[in-house]
Order: sequence, then structure tokens, then C-alpha cells
Amino acid sequence: MKKLSYILFVVLLTACSLEEDPRDQITEDQVYTTPEALYRNTVATLYTYLGGTVDGQGLQGTGRCVWDLQTFSSDEAIIPTRGTDWYDGGLWQSMYKHSWNAGNEIVGNSWFYLYKVITHCNRSLEILERYKSLAGERYDEWQYEVRALRAMYYWYLIDLFGDVPLVTATNISMNEVTRESRSKVFQFCEEELTAAMKQVPSASSNKPGEYYGRMTKEVVLFVLAKLMLNAEVYTGTPRWEDCIAYCEQNHRHELAKYYPDNFIVHNENSLENIFVIPLDKDLIANVQWNLRRSLHYRHANAWGFVGENGICATHRVLDVNNYGTDEEQDLRFYTNYYFGTLYGPDGRAILDRQGKQLIYYPREVKMDLSDSPYLETAGARMRKYEIDRNSYKGGLLVDNDIVLFRYADVLLMRAEAMLRLGQDGHIYYDRVRERALMEPRPYTLDNLYDERLIELPWEGWRRQDMIRFGRYKSLYEGPDAVDESDGHTTLFPIPAEVRTLNPKITQNPGY
Repeated sequence: MKKLSYILFVVLLTACSLEEDPRDQITEDQVYTTPEALYRNTVATLYTYLGGTVDGQGLQGTGRCVWDLQTFSSDEAIIPTRGTDWYDGGLWQSMYKHSWNAGNEIVGNSWFYLYKVITHCNRSLEILERYKSLAGERYDEWQYEVRALRAMYYWYLIDLFGDVPLVTATNISMNEVTRESRSKVFQFCEEELTAAMKQVPSASSNKPGEYYGRMTKEVVLFVLAKLMLNAEVYTGTPRWEDCIAYCEQNHRHELAKYYPDNFIVHNENSLENIFVIPLDKDLIANVQWNLRRSLHYRHANAWGFVGENGICATHRVLDVNNYGTDEEQDLRFYTNYYFGTLYGPDGRAILDRQGKQLIYYPREVKMDLSDSPYLETAGARMRKYEIDRNSYKGGLLVDNDIVLFRYADVLLMRAEAMLRLGQDGHIYYDRVRERALMEPRPYTLDNLYDERLIELPWEGWRRQDMIRFGRYKSLYEGPDAVDESDGHTTLFPIPAEVRTLNPKITQNPGY
């Protein structure tokens, strides 16, 4: 799949014309015979790329993908080196140290994956135009649905890379492709999404049915709110009022009564989840790898799946949750993290590989544990998604949908935007804490910043939050720490393969 994404991007940039006359394939006219077939093969098929089955594919759920860039470069999570495990040529240390370069595998995977989906969107729009009469009255809805999805993917691109090529057709030749300014692509995203908002249906995207996992009005409103929340980062001009307006319009959803309900097995009935990657171990191949990447081998084995003993919470996470202090520990810490003595489903303590009681030591985590007595046991681990006891493929195929957008985030966005404007939005902040059975805290930017780390861990937002608050810096303080005083690490480098292919695509400063 990695090779496929690379080839597709090459085709996008070179506009190769493949003169083929396959005798064993049906023609386009034989495929698009009914409106249902047209939708299925131009629009519905695009959603299969939200998740993935191998490294580098999907927005979340796989390894070495977009989620990894947003998560392991932040103060939220780390994959420490554990002797011979998890060094991988220094890949994970580079995420923690912010020492990545243009040859970084995760950076390259993310670029090619995002453009692969955009290429498919462009192709689908061209096919829909050719078969407009077949689509009939559904044409506008379908084409705006694709345009909204494409705009969302461009938003991920400008968030990660800044200035990027803006390609909206499949017949673009290499010498036409250059980077467009972040502001221009931002404007493109805003225009596409605001137009789509009036055409796509207002429906619950997270519930099984016709609009399950699709770009509905509520999903579009969420993306627009995120664009406006980060507009000052992307364009230099704050758009707090617009962020508030889009949050106000997103009223189909509400907070779930219980925080963990959003992540249980069969969480498609959540009142709160706005946009998800649908998972069904019997019907959908997409995987959820992150719980498996986090848990100790014996811990996972006790629950019936495979563990890889990697992902851990950082010391910063422990601090904001008041772990190990005299202050009240946030109750969400118990939902989001495993720590201390581990027990299996039978209630019995789990033993480690030396036959001793398995205990996670959150405060012992550090970038390289190779010389530590806590080699295998340092770090609090991911607990957010309920373990599916009936999972397949070693715990990869589960029935918990992967949560991309949540209504709690809408409330926190609204509270932040109002505070930045000098308005009183404490009720939205308080509602999130009240649902978690936590006492109110002063309504300040510092507390909102911490609240986002407490409420939204493992959901792929932390890097973006740190940049918006002006606090994006590696936690690493060793002698070879990267000088980030110029802020260059707030953008990832353009992959080396891309610039080899097309030297007109310039590199980001600092790389």
C-alpha cells in the first residue's frame, strides 16, 4: 500500500497516460448503470481510506501514519526505546526529540496517503460530472460530499506541512505543480466546506444507517470550527467569532452521560461522537492498532490479544492529571490509562515474563529505557478504548469505531474562542468537567490548555493544540536537543522523495 500511494502521487504529478485495452475488465459504462452503482463506486468507496490495514494508511488506527505525527511529536505520548525493541533506526526518538528530517518515514507516509485520497476524490468528481444525468437530483449532494471530504484532507495537509500543492484535477502535469500558500489552501478549504454545508444532509454520521461514516453537515461544521480555531496559525488572522458560530450550529449532538461510553465496544450509539472510522470485525478490514501497540505482551495476552509494549503517557500527562500528588486525581485518568498493578478478566493479577506481578510504573518512563530496571514496565498505557474480548487478528479487528470528532471538543473550542475574545464561555468548559464528575476550575487559557489534554488524549489533537497555544517544543532536554527557537518544527518537512520528483516544490524553512 505504501508503494501504491507513492505511485498514485507520481501519476498525479506527471499525468501519465496509460494506453491500455484490458480484455478482462468491464468498461466504465458497464459499471455506472444505476444511481446506486454510481454513488457506490465514486463516493462510498472514498470512505474506505479513512482507516487502513497497514502502516501509513488511514487517519488513525494504523502505525506510522497521520495520527503518529500529531501524537508522538507532542507532550501527550512517547514510544520509548526498550533495549532492542522500538528503536527502529531512531524513528521514535526523532518524534520525541523533534529531530525528524525530510527522509522520515512517517512524514513521507502521511504526505503520500493524504494526496492519494485527494487524487481519488478528484477522479470521483470527474466521473460524477460525466454521469451527471444518471445521478439526477442527487448530483449536487454527492459532488459536495466528495468536495467536503477533499477539503478535510487538504486541511490535514496545511496543518502538517503549511504551503502545499493545490491539485483539483487528475490531468495536471508535473511542470504545473508548485506549492500554494497556506492561506490560499485555507481559503479553498473554507469555500468548499461552506458550500458543502448547504448541500450535504444534516444527519448523524456516527450511527449505522444511510449516513454512517459520511460527511454530513455536522461533520462539515466541526471541520470548519477547527479551521477557524487555528486560523491565526494558518493565515496570521484570528477567526474566533467564526469558530464560535460554527460551534453554535453543531447542535445535533450532546455529551454522553458517561465519558467511557464514547469508546466502548459497539460505540456507534454514542450521543457525542460526530465522525468516526466505522469498524466491524466481520465486515470491515480496517484495524485499530494503537491499544495493541501500547500494552505489555503479558497484559494483552491475558485479555486474549497480542501486545507490543510500546506507547506510553508522558510525565506531562501525569502532571495535568495530578497523578501521584496530594491533589485530586482526575477521574478520566482511570478511563484513559492503565497504571499500577494489572489484572486480567478473571480478576487475578497478571504476571510479567519473569513470573512476577506485572506493574506499570508511570513515572519511570523516559526516551531510552535500555539501561532501566523498568525496561518493560515503565509508563502508563492506553486504556481509552474498551477491550473487545471477541476481537480477531490478535486484537486488530474490533467493534469499537475509532473516534475522530467529538462534541466535547466542540464545547472546548467554543469556550476557548470566547475566552480569547474576552467573552464568558465558562459554561461550556464547566459542562465538560461536570460530565467527568470533576470540580470546576478557574476559566483560564492555561486550564483550558490542560483540559484538552485531560479530556482528549489519544484523539490526535495535541500537536495542533500546542502550536496554537505557542507551546510546541520537545520535552527532550539532552545535549543534542534541537534548537526550536525559530519555530521551524511546527511544520514537518516536505518529503525528500517529493522534491526529487519535482524540484519546483520547495522545502520548508529549517530543513
